[in-house]
Amino acid sequence: MDTKWFFPKIGVLTRETWSQTLAGGSEFETGNGTLKVVNASEIDGRMFLDGERVSARAGGTIDAIDPATAEVFAKVALGDKADVDAAVASAQAAMGSWAGLAPVRRVRLLNRLAALLREHSRELAELESLDVGKPLRQAEDDVAAAAGYFEYFAGVADKVFGSSIPLGQGYVDFTLREPLGVSAQIVPWNYPLRLASRGIAPALACGNAVVAKPAAEAGLSIIRLAELAVEAGLPPGVFNVVTGGRETGAALASHAGINHITFTGSVPTGIAIMKAAADNVVPVTLELGGKSPNIVFADADLERAAASAATTLMQNSAQTCTAPTRLLLEAPAHDRFVELLATRIGTIRLGRGLDNPDMGPVVSERQMQRVLGFIAAGLKDGARAVAGGRRADGAGRNRGFFIEPTLLDQVAPGTELGQEEIFGPVLTVTTFGSVDEAIAVANGTPYGLVTGVWTRDLSRALTVAMAVKSGQVRVNSYSVEGSIGLPFGGYKRSGFGREQGVEALANYTQVKNVMINFG
Repeated sequence: MDTKWFFPKIGVLTRETWSQTLAGGSEFETGNGTLKVVNASEIDGRMFLDGERVSARAGGTIDAIDPATAEVFAKVALGDKADVDAAVASAQAAMGSWAGLAPVRRVRLLNRLAALLREHSRELAELESLDVGKPLRQAEDDVAAAAGYFEYFAGVADKVFGSSIPLGQGYVDFTLREPLGVSAQIVPWNYPLRLASRGIAPALACGNAVVAKPAAEAGLSIIRLAELAVEAGLPPGVFNVVTGGRETGAALASHAGINHITFTGSVPTGIAIMKAAADNVVPVTLELGGKSPNIVFADADLERAAASAATTLMQNSAQTCTAPTRLLLEAPAHDRFVELLATRIGTIRLGRGLDNPDMGPVVSERQMQRVLGFIAAGLKDGARAVAGGRRADGAGRNRGFFIEPTLLDQVAPGTELGQEEIFGPVLTVTTFGSVDEAIAVANGTPYGLVTGVWTRDLSRALTVAMAVKSGQVRVNSYSVEGSIGLPFGGYKRSGFGREQGVEALANYTQVKNVMINFG
């Protein structure tokens, strides 16, 4: 079978076409503009170990599927335990020189990597859009965020301070913050590049080596990130990527050579990772599911709050742990808010991510069926469909995994729809009558990641913020530029540990105390 290369803006090229193209120096006209083939990045799906692309040792592959068309567009290496062993060994070998590098040099290298991410923004965004299905402009925002993580943590790489502790005359006592060792980064499919960078950047800044394992559904941008890291000057082996499925992730989580695990994903998988880590007494950082309430009081700016809620659906088809998909509306605001929101939802355009619609498909057939199952169960439990509620054709692409943007009213808090994370373009509406009731409903799920509050009453906003059990509270805005510096993590079954901001450095360092008697 002839080897093929995939180019984001061109399509699949055979070896013969590739040779002819190189010889002729051709350019290709596409919907996204003109691209020189020689400047494109081939997608061959091999993993990245010890500074180079390699195939899986057993030769297995998994299909990379475009969620908008349900078609295979690339093959990705299917790693196993042997590949994990090789990746961990490579990271261990590189660990000493990286940890011993002067911090100011790590600053320069990570800033160089951030610059390369920005330079390759379009390429990486197209990889992400193909892999996950999200609109191209959203994928470009993710690349910018990924670069921002490396810039932020490059800025603190030479500021990982210890402290001195007074013990009296004749003694000096101080602490050192040292890297943990090899950090396993197990990354979900919804924001591959962004969430990988969120953990990898502080891990590298603190002097750790990294083995990343992307989700089976979406790993191409992370492989490319590792390749760019070597181009930026990071030593081979400091950042490795092993691709594969659940078995690959389990092999990495249970590996005796791993010193720390960061995982973002589902609660059941997080529990399994904790159990595996316990066998090796390895610390873990977990960001798990969310069922984030978005509390709208009658005195709020309803137009602005409705616009924000509609954006929730369009952002990666609401396949976001932080998505405020659980709308809690104060009774006097209910009718007007639902009307405003339904009108906005009716204007959302569906389509393939590369065509830059408002909203793309969900990531897979399995995810689509899961979300449709939640909708069906909710309607059976008494919810009312104000908008959507069915599979969509995705602007004529019937084979894609498209779901209509959906608004379900009259959702009881104790039902499955009111309790479980849907992870798809579905907003649920529950009405409340008092501040106390709003707080009780907001806290009435197993999760506690983010809470949104919309009100002009500052006292009421602070009352709710102090009472809700969630890692972040966002008042009168659900997103803000510069949020990389804000500590992020969950309460309850949403996980523990904090990512982003300087608090993240605690995940990737251990404290050593040194006491000297010089008297």
